Amino acid sequence: MLPILLAAATVVSTFAGGLLALKNKDRLHRILGFTAGVIMGLIAFDILPEIFHLVHETGVEEMWPMVALIIGFLAFHVVEKSILIHHAQEGEYEEGHHHPHVGVASALALAGHSFLDGVGIGLAFQVNEGIGLAVAIAVIAHDFSDGINTASLMMLNGNNRRRALMLLAIDAIAPILGALSTLFFTIGDHGLLIYLGFFAGFLLYIGASQILPEAHSKHSSYKTLGLTVLGALFMFVVTRFIGH
Repeated sequence: MLPILLAAATVVSTFAGGLLALKNKDRLHRILGFTAGVIMGLIAFDILPEIFHLVHETGVEEMWPMVALIIGFLAFHVVEKSILIHHAQEGEYEEGHHHPHVGVASALALAGHSFLDGVGIGLAFQVNEGIGLAVAIAVIAHDFSDGINTASLMMLNGNNRRRALMLLAIDAIAPILGALSTLFFTIGDHGLLIYLGFFAGFLLYIGASQILPEAHSKHSSYKTLGLTVLGALFMFVVTRFIGH
């Protein structure tokens, strides 16, 4: 039960981050700047190093997770643009190129990652308790940022507070479901490599082409730039000193 209890702690962490974003809508550009830094830091300091480690451990050619990265990037690009083209044809393509369905798709993808965070906790405990605790602490820490990301993406794309809270709740409970699922299956390193590559591509897309440009579109300032750097440094601290 310990992995499931620790996964449940992510509910508090995720909601704390999400409510912080929802209560500061007038400062959303600064939250988005921080979020962009967090996402870039997560890719650089957590996901890519784990890919390199698994490539070394498994002997899998490094090209395959990179192919998955490109597929993840392009897949979300195609989904987003398809949604926007569809609504443009219905006369709903508004200035700014944002639509609530894009926010929901982004938030659901993050919830999918949170589910796999819970899977990671459960599988780490299958190795040994020490590794499991380390992974759980790292997940709890960075799920605070996941909550910020989920709420920010929903608001960025024109969703109301009620819908943002609903998606935040889905993201919050996803790690518990992920931890529970590990009672019934295991995953090999090869599958994990492909998942990590795909999710890195998705994060790269929403960070570089959605969140960061929006953060600086109307409120570009040194404070926002500083928060982007701070977000990256935050993930460096989480991954180097908390997650290991």
